Amino acid sequence: MRVMALDMGEKTIGVAVSDSTMLIAQGVEIIKRKSLDKDLARLEELLQEYEVEEVVVGLPLNMNGSEGPEAQKARNFGEKIKARLKVPVIFWDERLTTMAAERTLLDADLSRAKRKKVIDKMAAVFILQNYLDRKRK
Repeated sequence: MRVMALDMGEKTIGVAVSDSTMLIAQGVEIIKRKSLDKDLARLEELLQEYEVEEVVVGLPLNMNGSEGPEAQKARNFGEKIKARLKVPVIFWDERLTTMAAERTLLDADLSRAKRKKVIDKMAAVFILQNYLDRKRK
């Protein structure tokens, strides 16, 4: 069994997938958002390619834990994934994952342009790794 995590953005979706032992998260790709149908079609291809049985959608909560408009957009997209792709969807608190990914990329001394290209995928890795670590406990 594998798990996929998504870091939802306005223009892109960062995608990460676990290994088959569900211990390690790895970045897969960044989907450039085009339309709901095209986005879901690409996700469906990835679900089949990696034999994914569960999708974790990052939920961008406010720092006080409340849900704002971005969290609602993530929930709506997750519900569309569940309905169309017939896969269980888990919503996972993604607070500070983008900041952690940014810090990691800065530590790796990547230029701003290179960071921008991979930040969403790296954030998806952080979301998935947090989920996998919690699930193991």
